[in-house]
Amino acid sequence: MDVLEPARVRQWATRDCLGIRVVTPFRGMLGKRNELLDELIAWLADQGIDDVGPFFLRLHVIDMSGPMDLEVGVLTPTALAGDARVKPSTLPAGRYATLTYRNHSLRANRALLEWAAAEELALDRHETAAGDVFGCRYEAYRTDPRTEPRKTKWEVELGIRLAD
Repeated sequence: MDVLEPARVRQWATRDCLGIRVVTPFRGMLGKRNELLDELIAWLADQGIDDVGPFFLRLHVIDMSGPMDLEVGVLTPTALAGDARVKPSTLPAGRYATLTYRNHSLRANRALLEWAAAEELALDRHETAAGDVFGCRYEAYRTDPRTEPRKTKWEVELGIRLAD
């Protein structure tokens, strides 16, 4: 794993986006992400929308032994209309623990979670029967997947919203 920007706390305003939200098993989740990313990119092209970015994977509910509630989306400069499949949403405002890396998502996520724990930062999350529910946890792809297909080359910003 290459750490491009070390862990830190950032303040974000509400950010508009469009996305496709699904529930899928943890096993095969990244394959589903890739399918949805391709679908979203094609949808944007069909709509003539190109002033967007970055693309992201948002994890709403994490259950590594069961279903994952996730969204594949893209940030937009303003709120845009979607349709029955691609829906407008937002990444909520707040303070976020962030880390930017290249390659090895699991290691990067572990590093960010360990850093937040060591800094005694409370995450905006709670446990339910469905799994860990996050106020906002995402991986934003700073590298545009439309121009760089090799995921090991992508610059990725992890972000987990902190509790108020």
